[in-house]
Amino acid sequence: MRKAVPKTLFYNGTFSEPEMPRFLSHPSRRLLALALILLCAVTGLVAQNSAPAPSISLPGSQSPFTGSEPEGKATPEVLQLGFPEAIERGLRNNLGLLLSGDQTVMARGERWKELSSLLPTLSARVQEDVQTQSLTALGLKNNVFPFPIPRVIGPFNYFDARASVSQSLFNFKDLERERAASERLKSAQYSYKDARQLVVLAVGNAYLMAIATAARIETTDAQIKNASALYNKAVDQQKAGLSPAIDTLRSQVELQTRRQQLIAARNDFARQKLSLARIIGLPAGQEFFLTEKAPYQALTPLPLEAYLERAYASRSDYRAAQAQVRSAELSRRAAAAGHYPSLDVDANYGDIGVTPAHSNGTWQVNGGLNIPIFAGGKVHSDVLEADAQLKQARSQLGDLRGRIDYEVRASLLDLTSAAEQVEVARSSVELAEETLNQSKDRFSAGVADNLEVIQAQESVASAHESYIQSLYADSLAKVELAYAIGDAEQGVKRYLKGEH
Repeated sequence: MRKAVPKTLFYNGTFSEPEMPRFLSHPSRRLLALALILLCAVTGLVAQNSAPAPSISLPGSQSPFTGSEPEGKATPEVLQLGFPEAIERGLRNNLGLLLSGDQTVMARGERWKELSSLLPTLSARVQEDVQTQSLTALGLKNNVFPFPIPRVIGPFNYFDARASVSQSLFNFKDLERERAASERLKSAQYSYKDARQLVVLAVGNAYLMAIATAARIETTDAQIKNASALYNKAVDQQKAGLSPAIDTLRSQVELQTRRQQLIAARNDFARQKLSLARIIGLPAGQEFFLTEKAPYQALTPLPLEAYLERAYASRSDYRAAQAQVRSAELSRRAAAAGHYPSLDVDANYGDIGVTPAHSNGTWQVNGGLNIPIFAGGKVHSDVLEADAQLKQARSQLGDLRGRIDYEVRASLLDLTSAAEQVEVARSSVELAEETLNQSKDRFSAGVADNLEVIQAQESVASAHESYIQSLYADSLAKVELAYAIGDAEQGVKRYLKGEH
């Protein structure tokens, strides 16, 4: 009778190479793949003059999305950490998201700086002046006049309290620069939303890897028990003279191999928990337990066109790139407006006199039309730079549109492949365990030596490893699909449950 295969993935992961693409089989390689995904997701967001989205460093250097600002202090209690709680902590503390928020504030400040050129400037000044004056310095000499002239006159004083206002009535260049800054602010805000999606992707991958490794620890521990039982039986049979010493040695090698795998899996699990804690901002030294034991749920994909339409409408990085193109277009118009005339006005009103008690009100208003005639080629250089930046922004938008199409298609391919792998791996586990049971019976009956049993144990181990890998690949494909269509923050939980 076939033994039922557990359909639950106790997430916590590291994977060996057997039936998984070689590049994705090892944890460090998987993290490298994630870093490349994040790098591709971010590099097209921003043009040169925008407040950029948080950038992902090249592999080998520290990415802000793998770090965080720790929240609170470590407690002696063991924290129960579920998948939703991990995402919430990541969205509060992840360094990449915090930096993106700061860049949004910077973009808001740049917008206010451009807006200040269009708003009136109001100032007030109170002045008390006491001075003397040298007549000699003015060229007045005694030999010119028939009466003596003092060399210095004074002191004398006056008081002036005055308010001044200046206003640009028309300046097309400043107007377009402010509109461009507003679009850059929108781009930064969309980039912040995309950074939240990237945090969900990073947390999801780290959590799924960790719980997949936990499942691997469980299966390896079970394999150690089987190998230990086989070794003890081989020892007993050797003592009874029923089997040669080679059977005992083979059993012992198998047992040691499984113990070695368990040591490596536990070490990987501990390291992956450290990485997860860094991403979500847990205090240093905080003990926590991963509570997720999510059953596998198949997700029936929607048509490709539905996902693409949603991705182009929802992806924050795509909308940020569109805002960047609009900003570059407005910056180009602002540069060309350097040839246009501008109109401004200045006015002041105040009280002036010898003392505040002996003063009179005065005012002044003047307006002017400034007509640029020749600026030494500055406007031409500004236009050339703006043209280049506009061309770059449009190229980046076109590239991002193609990359979104690629990511959606690739995610659907991965999801379909992973779902098929799960079914095949599940059947392989059942077949391998049935083979192991039969080989044990044959060994007990003396029909075969324990080489057959050890080979069957290897097959069981490989089948369980493939099953864990396929479950992890399926869950990660769902997370990546949610990100590819711009729904990671809200859709991940639904997709893991097999819901759209």
